[in-house]
Amino acid sequence: MRPVACLAALLLVAAPTASSPRPRARDLGVPFPGTPGRWNAITDVPGVAVGHETIVAGEGKLVVGKGPVRTGVTAIFPRGREVDRPAPAGWFSLNGNGEMTGTAWLSESGLLDGPVLLTNTHSVGVVRDATIAWRVKHGPPDAEGYSWSLPVVGETWDGELSDVNGFHVKPEHVARAIESAKTGPVPEGNVGGGTGSICFEFKGGIGTSSRTIAAKRGGFTVGALVQCNCGRRPQLTIAGVPVGREIPEQPAYGEDADETGSILIVIATDAPLLPHQLTRVARRAAMGLARLGSISGNGSGDLFVAFSTADPAWDAGKRRYTASYLANDDLDPVFEAAVQATEEAIVNALVAAETMTGIDGKTVIALPHDRLRTALSKYGRLPRAQ
Repeated sequence: MRPVACLAALLLVAAPTASSPRPRARDLGVPFPGTPGRWNAITDVPGVAVGHETIVAGEGKLVVGKGPVRTGVTAIFPRGREVDRPAPAGWFSLNGNGEMTGTAWLSESGLLDGPVLLTNTHSVGVVRDATIAWRVKHGPPDAEGYSWSLPVVGETWDGELSDVNGFHVKPEHVARAIESAKTGPVPEGNVGGGTGSICFEFKGGIGTSSRTIAAKRGGFTVGALVQCNCGRRPQLTIAGVPVGREIPEQPAYGEDADETGSILIVIATDAPLLPHQLTRVARRAAMGLARLGSISGNGSGDLFVAFSTADPAWDAGKRRYTASYLANDDLDPVFEAAVQATEEAIVNALVAAETMTGIDGKTVIALPHDRLRTALSKYGRLPRAQ
């Protein structure tokens, strides 16, 4: 989460043009285990909706308050834009050098009350407040007549590329991210809260993926969405291949820089799970991250939240919920799906991201697709049909 000293880099890898379609990792032949859903996105979980607001402005020398700006907001809703049906949820801090608001009440209540918002480190406050304002305006009060909210807002540092101290995220940006939330395909890469992210010293950002669980094992769907801003180049491992070592050119940071950065991971499922089980699912996101080579260093804010869209039955007369939930012995397929979806979501973020130049002319290159394929082929990991 905290900034690190870095060296400016010369652009050695050509950036894609704005008109070039951006493939996803599977399109490049990256082999992943498991079966994705229709969109291979967190929105394959019924009801889940995602919206982004991307803020890009200015070029050249950093002038605090004026830019350049490379930031934004991402909103993830468990049930569309509904605000009156909490979702069972749990969360996990793999390393806590970061911020995710609302988690004290999430841990206490076992419920996610509203959307999860992702943004930059110094915009957590305005995003939290703007989310409350939106909910007060659009949501009904509770049974006692109160309109209150403790939203979950997470952050990653984008101050390597953006004027993070200029406070460029405004309430209207938050409202637009919320209002744009929809199901279906999810934009990835340099969008929303991940606009200014750096991942394994390539350009990072937003990525997503999903897994379907066979009917005989439950028939559920698990989806992941990441805002990845973590890792050093030599660590990057994709499909077992040391991709970072195969592509050492133009690292984003200095040779002696510490492992610093952050990643936010949101896991959604329609499997009926209790909050403590969802905390267990959130922990498994760490294993998907580890498959990419991350060590979750001291300076990293690696914060994960998991929720279920399955609804318990409410008996208003008795003021009781009746919940049906999976036995612990049946959780392994959900764990496996969470690990696989997290891993692929991070690679999708890297593949979708485009080379970006930010403050003081600092350029962070995108993961070059041809070099990725060459590395996979070298180690026998590129399918022959490719």
